Amino acid sequence: MRSPARRFADRRVFFAETFRTFRTTGAVTPSGRRLAEALAAPLAHPAGRPRAVLEVGAGTGAVSRVLADLLGPDDTLDLVESNPRFARVLEADLRTDPRLAVHGERIGLIAKPVAELDPEARYDVIVSGLPFANFHPEEVADLLTQYLSALRPGGHLTYFGYLGTARLRALTGSSRSLARHGGVAHVLDSFQRTHATGYRTVWANVPPARVWNLSVPSGASGPSGVLSPPGPSKG
Repeated sequence: MRSPARRFADRRVFFAETFRTFRTTGAVTPSGRRLAEALAAPLAHPAGRPRAVLEVGAGTGAVSRVLADLLGPDDTLDLVESNPRFARVLEADLRTDPRLAVHGERIGLIAKPVAELDPEARYDVIVSGLPFANFHPEEVADLLTQYLSALRPGGHLTYFGYLGTARLRALTGSSRSLARHGGVAHVLDSFQRTHATGYRTVWANVPPARVWNLSVPSGASGPSGVLSPPGPSKG
């Protein structure tokens, strides 16, 4: 169990990085326990074989520790975090946090953007903590295509979005920003209609969030049936 002082230190780092790099951080605090559990849900059911797990946008490790708790004795977990300050926190925790350190080299840190991952790597579970709402539609389409292409058949991808933000953006956003968000929503809806196996609303998070589970069916070779996003928007 992490001490209150350590949890406060993580929140302080996260808060500072939110204002410095909001586009890629996308939140003011780490994910809450209930949200982390919903994102990690595909790992809760033993597979009877070793599983490879990928977390993208690991931050200060709030979801990483829940994933680590669910790892089987032969499972592996790759943590991707391109923010140098978050990566330093994770690097230290891999050595000192009992929930992470107990797995030794079966948990690894990849301190670079997800776009630079080995294109041949394949995973059974992928958890994305990246703030899609802050990106451009074509970036979200590229990320989801990369995730689904990296899934083994029958694997699961989970990601989340905060609830209630669309109404706030409608009141405060510029026309270019609203167009960008609309394009992102279109891309997400396209992937969800083709690949979603369900979603879960986490009301106990601040703010409440919706966790989506996408999958590539057994026997499929990768993502399919994805609609093209609207014309590029750079707002």
